[in-house]
Amino acid sequence: MRTEGSSASQNPEKTIWAFAVATFFGAGRLKPGPGTWGSMAAVLLWAVAAWAVHLNPRVLLAALLAGIALALIFGIPAATIAARESGRHDPGFVVIDEVIGQWIALLFCPIDWSHALTALVLFRLFDITKPFPVRRLERLPEGWGIVFDDVAAGLYALGIASLGRIWY
Repeated sequence: MRTEGSSASQNPEKTIWAFAVATFFGAGRLKPGPGTWGSMAAVLLWAVAAWAVHLNPRVLLAALLAGIALALIFGIPAATIAARESGRHDPGFVVIDEVIGQWIALLFCPIDWSHALTALVLFRLFDITKPFPVRRLERLPEGWGIVFDDVAAGLYALGIASLGRIWY
């Protein structure tokens, strides 16, 4: 399904579902720092599932894994389409990659704000600094490169946060 309009793209037509998924339903349109907004939206959804819906930790983990899988399945093609239609390699408004990476960072996270904030800060740190080999993953083609550098940043954040929980 395509529609007319060019607010975020050079191409006058854009694929509605791809832009909805790629921007995580509009979070990527927020300024400043759309990536941070995407990460915060991911943490907020995790918090709603944990506190408002009262999911126990095992069910929350299963929901998080399902969310990551679905976001990968739909996010990679959505990021590819949004990048192509905007004429940019890795458009800032595409934040589904931050959502996936943030959810990875939240895996095994105790259900409290201090741990969620730690996961958020660590993920953003690794997403922005892109330590080896995270930056190299950006070379993957199209949506794969857009998404998998954030998957790696999420894994770094998960690892450091998990080690921190062991020692503190």
